[in-house]
Amino acid sequence: MTTSRERVGGGRPGAALRAPAPSFAHLARLSDDTGLFEHARHAVVRREHGYCTDDVARGLLVTSREPEPSAQVVGLAERYLAFLTHAQDERGAFHNRLGHDRRWADQPGLGDWWGRALWGLGTAAARHPATWIRTEALVAFSRGAARRSAAPHAMAFAGLGAAEVLRRHPGHVAAAALLDDAAGAVGPADPDPRWPWPEHQLSYASAALAEVVIAAGQVRGDAALLAAGLRMLTWLYEIQVHQGRLSVVAVGGWRRDSPRARHDQQPIEVAALADACATAAAATGDPAWEVGLGQAVGWFLGENDLGMAMWDPATGGGYDGLTAHGPNFNQGAESTLALISTLQHARRWS
Repeated sequence: MTTSRERVGGGRPGAALRAPAPSFAHLARLSDDTGLFEHARHAVVRREHGYCTDDVARGLLVTSREPEPSAQVVGLAERYLAFLTHAQDERGAFHNRLGHDRRWADQPGLGDWWGRALWGLGTAAARHPATWIRTEALVAFSRGAARRSAAPHAMAFAGLGAAEVLRRHPGHVAAAALLDDAAGAVGPADPDPRWPWPEHQLSYASAALAEVVIAAGQVRGDAALLAAGLRMLTWLYEIQVHQGRLSVVAVGGWRRDSPRARHDQQPIEVAALADACATAAAATGDPAWEVGLGQAVGWFLGENDLGMAMWDPATGGGYDGLTAHGPNFNQGAESTLALISTLQHARRWS
């Protein structure tokens, strides 16, 4: 992985960390002509575990964010888009799990994978340099945007895709309705300043809930909604900083008024926080949010509770989790995508 010239703020006050340029080498290693494999043992693909829409959607998102994608990255986006359109049924729901035998292991549904699929499709429809990819992604997004999930996280992911579409197509009626409903699904934060959050537990990718409220406030021109999302994100960020470094909520979550576990920390939490900080920076113009981006990059580079790097420079892969004893050295799709996504923000905002 080459190193870019950009520098970002590190975990300690006044520190600076050099952000590596995003590498798609390991993502390509995890991909074939069908899609993106979910798991790896170290850097070796575990084909027996098959593919999932959840990860393929994130793959489409990061490949569509590249402003000048290589031929390899464009090829990956094409495959991921084809996977998602194959996973979608005529009513806009999505299958999630496809075996290596190319058979679906589930029925189409509206879980997190539906939301992430719309996030990936919305990002491709708004940002991908290839016109035909933008066009096909918008068709699939529009079909899925007519549906609604009962799960707040799924709605938040879908709403972020809707926000992407609206930034390019302000008159897209289905995207506007979906974004409004997504912010409503998150719900109002508890007025208690000790826990100003809409749920009694922080579970996973929590920053996405704050991010979709911020995005809805920005895109829809609702100052009160924007302020509410920023308050949520400020609290979430502050409770995940320990001694100047990110120390994100561990897998299993954290319930209000309960002890908080420190491990295992997952890369998806770091990437979600980086996403939300980037959205907050864009919505407000406040450079203070770049501190969170710097700390997210720092977490992967070793500015974390154990002082250990969470990526492999030789492969370009991200490690699957920070345990009490060090990294889980497996380099699956979710962790690698989290690394790429965070580094993309570092390049954009440094």
